[in-house]
Amino acid sequence: MLRTALRNVLASKARLAMTVLAVCLGVAFVCGTLVFAESSAAAYRASASKNFAGIATTVTPKAVPPGAGAEGDASVLDDALVRKLAEVPGAASVRPAVDGSAVMNAADGHPLRAGKAWANLAAGYVPGKDGTDSRHPVLKGRAPRGGDELAVDSGTAAAGGFRIGDTVTLATDGPVLKKRLVGIVGTQDSRVTAGGTLAVFDRATAQQLFASPGRYTSIDLSAAPGTSPATLHERVAAALPADRAEAVSGAAQAAQQATYLDTLTRGHQKMPMVFAGVALFIGSFLIVNTFTMLVSRRTREIALLRAIGASRRQVVRSLLWEAVLVGLVASAAGFVLGLGIASVLPGLLSTAEDALPRGPLVIGARPVVAAFAVGVGVTVLAAWLPSRKAARVAPLEALRACEQPPGARASRVRGAAGAVVLVLGAGLLVSLTGAKDASEANLQRAMAGCALLAVALIVLAPLLAVPVIRLTGRLTGRFGITGRLARDNALRDPRRTAATASALMISTALVAGLAVIGNSTGTALDRQAAAGLGADYVISSRTHMTALDPAAEKRVAATPGVKTSSAVADSVVFLAGGGVREIAGVTPAAVREVMKLDFVSGSLDELGPGRVAVSGTLAREQHLTTGSRVGARIGTGQELKQYTVVGVYRDNPTAGTVLGDRSEVQEHGFLPGSVQRILVRTDGGAASKATADRLRAAVGDSPLVRVKDREQLVREAAGALDDLLTLMYGLLAIGAVISLLGIVNTLAVSVSERTREIGVLRAIGLDRAGIRRMIRLESVTVAAFGTLLGLAGGVFGAWAVGALAGGALAEYSLALPWGTLLLLCPASLALGTVAAAAPARRAAALGPLEAVAQS
Repeated sequence: MLRTALRNVLASKARLAMTVLAVCLGVAFVCGTLVFAESSAAAYRASASKNFAGIATTVTPKAVPPGAGAEGDASVLDDALVRKLAEVPGAASVRPAVDGSAVMNAADGHPLRAGKAWANLAAGYVPGKDGTDSRHPVLKGRAPRGGDELAVDSGTAAAGGFRIGDTVTLATDGPVLKKRLVGIVGTQDSRVTAGGTLAVFDRATAQQLFASPGRYTSIDLSAAPGTSPATLHERVAAALPADRAEAVSGAAQAAQQATYLDTLTRGHQKMPMVFAGVALFIGSFLIVNTFTMLVSRRTREIALLRAIGASRRQVVRSLLWEAVLVGLVASAAGFVLGLGIASVLPGLLSTAEDALPRGPLVIGARPVVAAFAVGVGVTVLAAWLPSRKAARVAPLEALRACEQPPGARASRVRGAAGAVVLVLGAGLLVSLTGAKDASEANLQRAMAGCALLAVALIVLAPLLAVPVIRLTGRLTGRFGITGRLARDNALRDPRRTAATASALMISTALVAGLAVIGNSTGTALDRQAAAGLGADYVISSRTHMTALDPAAEKRVAATPGVKTSSAVADSVVFLAGGGVREIAGVTPAAVREVMKLDFVSGSLDELGPGRVAVSGTLAREQHLTTGSRVGARIGTGQELKQYTVVGVYRDNPTAGTVLGDRSEVQEHGFLPGSVQRILVRTDGGAASKATADRLRAAVGDSPLVRVKDREQLVREAAGALDDLLTLMYGLLAIGAVISLLGIVNTLAVSVSERTREIGVLRAIGLDRAGIRRMIRLESVTVAAFGTLLGLAGGVFGAWAVGALAGGALAEYSLALPWGTLLLLCPASLALGTVAAAAPARRAAALGPLEAVAQS
């Protein structure tokens, strides 16, 4: 039977090639993603190892316990400790360092890579005995020597458009600084090479900014020949004041940094793996359809095998061996293609602000095993059902001239099973319409409902094919006899038509559902911004632990074109009943014009110390109403206190969860006396580049400050929609390719089966153009059927699942993207036309006598 399987594979290699391509595509994404992940991790480890090369241990200060006083606040890492550590036996070199963070403006005035606070690094140039700092070798110019000088790494210089002699604007955690660029340095820090920035000051300036005069933030030690790093680490740890400093080995630091960076960029692996899953899922329909057609064509052959003694088990094994052979070939091809995908993914996923490390491909055992396990496994599983059907072929089938259609009982069973699954899936999805939160339980219900809906559509597709194709047949019927023949050919075997259309149906449902959810979310964000924000601009600090310049509020208010402005102090509030919420400290008289608040009860009139207003969501969660008392603590510097609720307002993203008195929030917040936002309303009420530039100038052009208009705020809130659109178009492309292969495969088999029929049509007068038109219309009919079912299922699923967004977006409602949905229809017709090209040419090439003569 193994020889029989091999012979059958070779005999059907043209038809199985389409299956190989579909499986190959899915395996390629799986293999490519795994190789990319392992290669990226290895590159990160190599980069981190270079950064900590030669470092046996690093000394850092311990956290100062509360109440230690002024003496405890000063770091113990000073020149005296450096000299003491230099005397530790086995220490070859001792290198003190001063590190911190700084955000720079590029040469065009805009913040440089400010979205990566974890990689906006700064350091002091601390020369050794040879007068150089090995961590920051000077590549061009010279090292900074005074407080007005600065050096940057080569990547930062290129990204920011800096040249030696330029004035660089930057900020650490305070006022804006302006430094003259005097040098370009190199670095092995993987955080910088992964897309960060590096600013290098002279030692005294760095100590003043990031530590205190004469103090360091860390001290690196390397081991002398004959002393192991572990031994030196133990000796250094014993020499340190236990309560003031600690030692961390260089190997531990390298591993920690590599793991941290790998975690930050792990999201790059998700989308290719999603594509892999979709490709394999949709490709499984092509595999099932291909093997079903092969079984149908070989019914008499299988019956003869049964007649001469082959058992049912041997027939099943023969088909499964064919699937194994196909899976092995597809897996091998997919593995090779996956290596190509892994090599180009770093370039495709890297951006100017998120550079992925480059390095050789690392091919471990996991990608190889996964490629063949997935490829062979999916192929064998998909071929199992057709193999069971083949095993049911009786020896007497060899005496029949044609395949027997399924009986009425089988159709009734299919219809009943499909209806039950449809009711279960639709019921689960409809039940979500009353839910208002995306809890784990609701998400699981949504996934189960969508899966059941997809299964129901697949099961019911052969039964739905007849009425739907008859309906669409009215359009193809306008093409005359060829259109009617195309409709009848599609209805000849509804199961085959449905199986062929299933791949396109699933991909269309995914794309339609994502398009509806994405469009509805974008529309909701637009409405939410319009409903909650009365300001034209929002000026804010880039991180929660930084604040705006206290004098900026007055400068912004005095800026030409500004009608009114209101500062907001942001912090957190700890509730007595448990939970942490954001609190915005506002001035009631000024905030009304820049923040649109819709109060359900109460108002801002009574807001003041000891009184707060809360959002509707928090009021429901905590069972609060106007006049209620709630225990809370603002920030970390306040004892638990009872607050009176003076109003409940509809959820507002600008206001947040709790509104408090600005002076009280500033007093007890993490950064006492500071403000984090300034809401600005202009005279004209419209955003302009000139106004934005004036506002940036009012805050000192600080790279730590963001100035955004309404449109930018909406785009920022909808940032995840860009990933959703990328995913949507990727799924559409994968589904289109596999659907194309499936339609080509089905039409090729159909043309082969109808050779004599085509010959008769040619003999009675249908020309070659008519034959081609008939095949093309049949392909378009199948594609239209799959598209219509997919659109219906996708829109219904998006309507039900979209209800879960109501808890996060109060303005969310179903908004159909008519343009995208309508575009899918002609796209499917074009797909059907392209898929029919080769089969139609082959059919039209048959001569009447040649076709009729074939048995």
